[in-house]
Amino acid sequence: MKVRPLGDKIIVKRDEAQKKTDAGIFLPETAKDKPKQGKVIAVGAGNLNKEKGTYVPFTVKKGDTVIFSSYSGTEIKIENEDYLIMTEEDILGIVD
Repeated sequence: MKVRPLGDKIIVKRDEAQKKTDAGIFLPETAKDKPKQGKVIAVGAGNLNKEKGTYVPFTVKKGDTVIFSSYSGTEIKIENEDYLIMTEEDILGIVD
């Protein structure tokens, strides 16, 4: 199944949770924090400029690694893979 985000939406694949600490201690599932970083999988057309009737392109593009806020986006499942669908406003920065 292919999903194409509409309008100002972006689909992000969240990075995997850390399995052990830097000191080598393995973390149980309940103690793992959800990563706040991921890879942009797909982008919509952009934000609609209602005055001109045109779309303003996104700052991020497919393949970018981004940082987003903790509770941003909506979790979706596509072909047994977990993704987040969010707006560009939820993205805090791009990792170079």
